[in-house]
Amino acid sequence: MRVHIVTIFPEAFPGPLGVGIVKRARERGLLDVEVWDLRQFTEDRHRTVDDTPYGGGAGMVMKPEPFVRAVERIRETAPEGAERVLLTTPQGRLFTQAQARELAQLPGFVVLCGRYEGVDERVVPLVGACEVSIGDYVLSGGEVAAMVIVEAVARLLPGAVGDQASVSQDSFTTGLLDYPHYTRPPEYRGLRVPEVLLSGHHEEIRRWRKREALRRTLLRRPDLLDRAVLDEEDRRILEELRAGKDRRE
Repeated sequence: MRVHIVTIFPEAFPGPLGVGIVKRARERGLLDVEVWDLRQFTEDRHRTVDDTPYGGGAGMVMKPEPFVRAVERIRETAPEGAERVLLTTPQGRLFTQAQARELAQLPGFVVLCGRYEGVDERVVPLVGACEVSIGDYVLSGGEVAAMVIVEAVARLLPGAVGDQASVSQDSFTTGLLDYPHYTRPPEYRGLRVPEVLLSGHHEEIRRWRKREALRRTLLRRPDLLDRAVLDEEDRRILEELRAGKDRRE
């Protein structure tokens, strides 16, 4: 997979791209990330990437020309990595695990990092970009969001994670939050690991994990249940949880 990131701060990326799963994916040849300096695509001697907004108002708006030229250059030199163009913006669609899985199936994609008051509205139709947001809050720029997107996609590439089964059990993979996890010691400062996890009874452990995933989702993110894919056992457990028939301390 080839990912292109267009930003006015290319120096922000060597650190995050050089650790953990992203580093492993790059070293194994599964992921190639190229960071482009947006200022390279300006044509004035001051390398201007922003200007005052039409109609007045506070702040600056990022100009359309550099972004369009950058995407055109990427499409000319690396068409296999420009099948999808993303623009990071608070106005975008919320980035989800489902989108990460979709991107992981592509040969590559481009991330345009917004900044200041935003990006000129004409960029989206001119390059066919999809606007994405990583949450309902405002950052100084899209660089952090780009890092989040790359990390989420990289760990889904076959071979990037040592134990691929752990990826299939992540939160949101099935539409639910993940179940609670524990490790040694079995007791710490008066808090014990649930006995079922120490029992060695695999079927009981499976049922406990399923129930706890449903319980956690119901308590913390009930909105996810509306679109989660539930089997008959899930629905039965959920009914019990909602009816209060399965209380625990």
